[in-house]
Amino acid sequence: MKKDIEIPIVKNVYIAMIQEWNDDFLAKKWNAYILNDRNSPIEMALVVSKGYEGNRKTSTMRHSIAFMHPKSYAKIELVQDDVLQLNNEFYLTFFADGKLYEKKFLFKKNSIDENLVIKVPLMNQPGILGQ
Repeated sequence: MKKDIEIPIVKNVYIAMIQEWNDDFLAKKWNAYILNDRNSPIEMALVVSKGYEGNRKTSTMRHSIAFMHPKSYAKIELVQDDVLQLNNEFYLTFFADGKLYEKKFLFKKNSIDENLVIKVPLMNQPGILGQ
C-alpha cells in the first residue's frame, strides 16, 4: 500500500531572500519571495513561516497565493533584522499539474548575509535561496 503512494518532488520552485530598499524604514531590508520557475502554473500556494533557535521563536505566519503564472514570483513577507539571527523555516504547499506538492525551505541562522548572495534565478537579483 505504501508503494502506491506517490510523493512528487518539488522542482523549479524556490523560496528566496532578496534585499531591497524599503521606503518605510529608509533602509535596505530582506524580503522573502516565492519563485515559480516551472513551465506550468501553481495554484493555492500556502506558505507557513517561522523563526526559531532553542527556546526563542517567532510567531507562525501564514500566507496564501491563489495563482502563480509560469516563470513568475511573488513577495511573501518582510523579514525583520532580529529574526535573521534565528533559523527561518518556510513550509510551502501548492497544487500543480493535478498533484499536491510540499517542501520545507530553511535559512539557517545568520546565513542571510550580504556576503553570501548569489544571482537568484528568474528575478536576476542578488539574494539567497532557501535549502
